[in-house]
Amino acid sequence: MAAARSKAETLAWLRTVSGELATATLKRLEETLPWYSDMPPGRRSAVGLVAQAGITSFISWYDDPKATPWIAADVFGAAPRELLRSVSLTQTLQLIRVVVEVVEERVKNSEDGVRESILLYSREVAFAAADVYARAAEARGLWDARLEALVVDSILSGEADDALPSRIAALGWHGHGEVCVLVGTTPPMLDVDQLRRTARHNSADVLIGVQGTRLVLVIGRAVPATPDEVASGAGLSFLEIARRLEPGFGPGHLVLGHEVPDLVQASRSARAALAGFAVARAWRNAPRPVLADDLLPERALAGDPLARQTLVSRVYRPLADHSSELLTTLWCYLDNGRSLEATARELFVHPNTVRYRLKRISEVIGYDATGAREAVILQSALILGAISEPTPAPKRR
Repeated sequence: MAAARSKAETLAWLRTVSGELATATLKRLEETLPWYSDMPPGRRSAVGLVAQAGITSFISWYDDPKATPWIAADVFGAAPRELLRSVSLTQTLQLIRVVVEVVEERVKNSEDGVRESILLYSREVAFAAADVYARAAEARGLWDARLEALVVDSILSGEADDALPSRIAALGWHGHGEVCVLVGTTPPMLDVDQLRRTARHNSADVLIGVQGTRLVLVIGRAVPATPDEVASGAGLSFLEIARRLEPGFGPGHLVLGHEVPDLVQASRSARAALAGFAVARAWRNAPRPVLADDLLPERALAGDPLARQTLVSRVYRPLADHSSELLTTLWCYLDNGRSLEATARELFVHPNTVRYRLKRISEVIGYDATGAREAVILQSALILGAISEPTPAPKRR
């Protein structure tokens, strides 16, 4: 009975001094924790409510230690959202330490086991705080994953709206300047964290989207290129970054879309990458990764209007505008199986003249007609260009 009376008296005393303990705790917080003093009044008040709730909850717990499962609700239920928005887990543990120190100092002369109870209770509160923050981090991770999937879907579908920039900002996107889209297959065991680490190590940032068996990465440079780097071509190209990300994809083809100026316009790169991914199997020796623009013939044959337009505007139209002589030479060269002698005989010129014209063609359009793969691209461009020309009006007799 003496022990019972002692505990009852202790409880009564604790309830009497709870207000005093709360006041002393708030004062100690201002004196010892700079981050608390720097907070706006509203947030400081929320933290103070949590501290006061901790003291009140301890008294209830001391009365009935079996109430441990309710600690998180009692302490952090006062202002959980404000706490998670304004105070980190480290700061929360500092807050618990200050509260425990204040209460310990007040009961240091007590001989009824209150100090031991304080230690046990502070341990439970620390675990409860860790659980609260862990749940919040898990919920945040799930929300971020859903938001990231929504952003990637918007980019792939080209249905970007005014909310897209804010969604991208909410994900903490660190990309600057140009963006590319990389499309491949999803591996059996996708390691998203490894993909992000690889991107960071190569000064890049990524948005990751999984669409069944298809894995999509939106890649941007985490550090903007300086004018000197742009002029000299220094730094990693997107193709090189894609090569370093390649181990994170499953087996099969890997296609990189062309560069676009910013993330909002990434749907253009995505369309090219998706179109290339759909037809990459048609190029037997396609490298991994392969540029979507290197698959222009296959994409054009599959009905991709962007590929057709690109071939005409990049190959046929520059040659036609520059010189009909170069255009005719390229036609003859390709039609004659890339034979210099056969081309020279058809054009009634020396083979060296054909060589010179092929060099000029390469300078004008950037493609070397003597290469087997580039010959396929050029042949497709010539065919599409000829088809796109208006039909000449019939001559009147």
